[in-house]
Amino acid sequence: MTPIHTPTAEHVEARYSRIAPLTDFVRHATSIVELESNDTGRVRRLAPLLSRLIEHDDWLPDTFSRPHPEHYQQYLLHCDPLERFSVVSFVWGPGQKTPIHDHTVWGLIGMLRGSEISTPYRLVDGELTPGEAVRLMPGDVETLLPERGDIHRVENAFRDRVSISVHVYGANIGKVERHVFETGSGSTKTFVSGFSASVTPNLWE
Repeated sequence: MTPIHTPTAEHVEARYSRIAPLTDFVRHATSIVELESNDTGRVRRLAPLLSRLIEHDDWLPDTFSRPHPEHYQQYLLHCDPLERFSVVSFVWGPGQKTPIHDHTVWGLIGMLRGSEISTPYRLVDGELTPGEAVRLMPGDVETLLPERGDIHRVENAFRDRVSISVHVYGANIGKVERHVFETGSGSTKTFVSGFSASVTPNLWE
């Protein structure tokens, strides 16, 4: 009979200690979303929590930081049981980028590793007008609110290394119907992103 491997208390504590920053973030974020009904208020109160989470780049499990050679990866780290918010890691291979897209819900982007460039767009009289691109460095947090304009394109700032950002959205972002936009015409196409893996990290070990 094959012996059953039972992890020691030290092993369990070591694994939990690594992911504890994400677990703490989820706990506090759940309380904020529960108590704060205003989207602007949620973003304002969650931003410093996300900033604290990305201060250190040692908690994200390897499974959720792996790039794909052809396209960026969107890994679900946590989804609130009532789908009021979700936490996602975006993993960008060298030179990878999104199409121009929107979110339709509030959001926060925190740069964990590497760097990415976010270019905002506005839809004016049926045409897309680009704004000033913002380069996010580790520790930076960007906010997204539909009423202020949430159309942008995001790309890895590096062509020789991986970049990773942590996003928080005001819904189960993998199920939300959103839009991609064609440059110039501003014509749209609806899409649902889904996620790049069928598993999530164990936050409660």
